[in-house]
Amino acid sequence: MQSTSTLTRIGTARGQQVATRVVFFIIGCIPAVWAPLIPLAKARLGLDDGMLGLLLLCIGAGSIATMPLTGALASRVGCRTVVVMSALVLFCTLPLLATIASVPWLVVVLISFGASLGSIDVAINIQAIAVEHRSGRAMMSGFHGFFSVGGVVGALSATALLSAGVAPIWATVAVVLVLFFALLSVIAHLLADRSERTDSMFALPHGIVLLLGVLALIVFLSEGAVLDWSGVFLTSARDVSPSYAGLGYAAFAFTMTLGRLTGDRIVQALGAVKVVGLGGLLAALGFLIATYASPWILALVGYALVGAGCSNIVPVLMTSAGRQTVMSKNLAVSAVTTLGYLGILAGPACIGFIAHFLGLPTAFLMLAILLLGVAVSSRFLSLNR
Repeated sequence: MQSTSTLTRIGTARGQQVATRVVFFIIGCIPAVWAPLIPLAKARLGLDDGMLGLLLLCIGAGSIATMPLTGALASRVGCRTVVVMSALVLFCTLPLLATIASVPWLVVVLISFGASLGSIDVAINIQAIAVEHRSGRAMMSGFHGFFSVGGVVGALSATALLSAGVAPIWATVAVVLVLFFALLSVIAHLLADRSERTDSMFALPHGIVLLLGVLALIVFLSEGAVLDWSGVFLTSARDVSPSYAGLGYAAFAFTMTLGRLTGDRIVQALGAVKVVGLGGLLAALGFLIATYASPWILALVGYALVGAGCSNIVPVLMTSAGRQTVMSKNLAVSAVTTLGYLGILAGPACIGFIAHFLGLPTAFLMLAILLLGVAVSSRFLSLNR
C-alpha cells in the first residue's frame, strides 16, 4: 500500500502536469482569438495593408524584447510569478484589442500583448522541462500539443461568437473569463522555486544551445511558410479556387496537432535524435511533394507531411535545452525560444523576397534543403552536453 507521502508526491506531479497543459492551452488560445479580430481592427481604424503589417510587427517586437530576459527573471522570481503576471496582462489587453480606436494606443497595447506572450511562452517551457524531468518520461510533445488544441479552440470560439452577433468586446471578455478561471484552478501547481540562480539577465547562445536555436529557427520558418504562403502557392501555381486555399494549412495544422498529441510515445520509442532526424526528412519530403507533385491534391499530402515532420522537433529541442550543461537551463530556453521566434517573424518576409526574385517553388525548395540540414544535424544533438 502506498504511503501518504508517496500519494502526495504523485498528486503534486499530476497537478503540475495539468497546470502546464492548461497554460500551454491558454497561450495557444489567446492569439487565435485575436486573429479574427484583426480585420475588425483594420476597418475600425481605417488602416491600409501596409500600416496593418507594421502594427502587427509590434507583437513580435514585444516578444523579442522580453524572451531573452525571461529565463533569468524566472530564476529570480519563479515560473509561477512570471506566468501569472504575463497571463493577467494578456487577459487585460485582449479586450482592449477588440475596442481600441487610436493607432498610438494600439501600438502600446500590441507591444504589451507581444511582450506578455513572449514571457509566458518562455516561462511555461521552463516549467515543462522541470515537470518532464521529474516524471522521468517524455512529456514535452504532449504539452505543446495543448498549445495547438488551444489555437483551434480559440479560433473556433471567437468565430462562433462573432458569427452569432456577439460584440467583439463581449466575445473577448467571455473567452478571457473562461481562461482566467482555468488558470486560477491550477495556479497552486505552477512552480514557484527559484533554485537556478543566474548572475546575468541575458547570455548569448553558444555551443549546443546555438545549434538548438538555429534548428528551432528553421522549423519555425517552415511552419510560418506554410501558414503564410501555402494558400498563395495553391492559388497562383496550382490554379486552385481561393475558397480552397486554406486546405493546405488545414492539412498541416491537423497533422501537427495529431503528431504532438501522440509525440510523447513516439519520442519514448524512437529517442530524441531519431525524432529530429526523421522529422526533418519527412518535412523536407513534404515540401518537395507539395511543390512539385501534381495534381494539386497531392500538395495537401505534402503539407500534411510537413506538419507531421515538424510536430515533435521543437518539443525535443526544448527538452535538449533543459538538459545541456553549456549554459544555464533557463537562459538556454530563452535563447532557443527567441531564435525560433525570429524564424516566425522573418519567415514571411524572407519567403516573399525569395519568391519575388526566384519564384515561390524555389523558396519552398530552399526550405526543404534547410530541413534536410536539420535532419543531418540531429546526429550532433546530445542531451547530456
